[in-house]
Amino acid sequence: MRLITVRELVKRFGRTTAVNGVSFTLDEGRCAALLGPNGAGKTTTLKMLSGLLAPTEGSISFEGSEHTDHRADIGYLPQYPVFYHWMSGREYVEYVGKLAGMSKQAVKKRSMELLQLVGLEQAAKRKIGGYSGGMKQRLGIAQALIHSPRLLILDEPVSALDPLGRREVLELLQHIKQHTTTLFSTHVLHDAEEVSDDVMIMQAGQIAISGTLDEVRSAYQEPIIYVQGDASIFGWAEGMAERFGHQVVSMERYGQGIRIQVNDLERMKLAVMEDLVQHEVSVTRFEVAETSLEDLFMKAVGK
Repeated sequence: MRLITVRELVKRFGRTTAVNGVSFTLDEGRCAALLGPNGAGKTTTLKMLSGLLAPTEGSISFEGSEHTDHRADIGYLPQYPVFYHWMSGREYVEYVGKLAGMSKQAVKKRSMELLQLVGLEQAAKRKIGGYSGGMKQRLGIAQALIHSPRLLILDEPVSALDPLGRREVLELLQHIKQHTTTLFSTHVLHDAEEVSDDVMIMQAGQIAISGTLDEVRSAYQEPIIYVQGDASIFGWAEGMAERFGHQVVSMERYGQGIRIQVNDLERMKLAVMEDLVQHEVSVTRFEVAETSLEDLFMKAVGK
């Protein structure tokens, strides 16, 4: 079932257009990743969705809601959340719940449920000033969920965390997406592949590519051959384009070897093997794969 529809969203700051005609839909029960380099318009888009910025043009509508103010439907965690460090974790979550208009009884019950969900029940009475970065981020997710929103919006939720904190938050998102529709922004492709069902790649304020993760992979992934060997591998590769013509889409030096993007994988993997033998090239690794989501991302943003 459709949860949110965004139509031709535009945001201008003076003469600068940060978001330029963004349109997408998000279904209930899905986890979507908004990908893009810094400056692509991700944060501005999320702020408009959360009600923190008014769109210059366009519309945002929630299914089943006739109101223009959708803040009650949304839980939001900014990229750089700010906490009252003199409060305990429980006090902070309860405080946010009261700001959302929840009753005292409901706030107490819900806050403890969420602190347990995010793994902070043992630290609930500790001052936030003593929390680690990962703990603060998990606390931020708890406060965003306190009023049981229909949509959880997270802006770069793991970008500032160390590997342990990143792992904790990603595992938490895996659990949350089973119960709450989630939209998060990131420039870390691995995080998107690990957690999301849908992806949208932004560039220069527009969505360049969108779809389910499987659809995007199926539509855009292309076969590649990776060959690694001694120094002679690079001399051998110099004549490949001439020998194989249009069958070679692109070729680049990649690490200690050559990465070859081809048209017909079955035909080319045999042809490349034969060519290596013919030219007596010493090979230590021969691998057949597909272009990754990162390759697609770099292509979409023009790098």
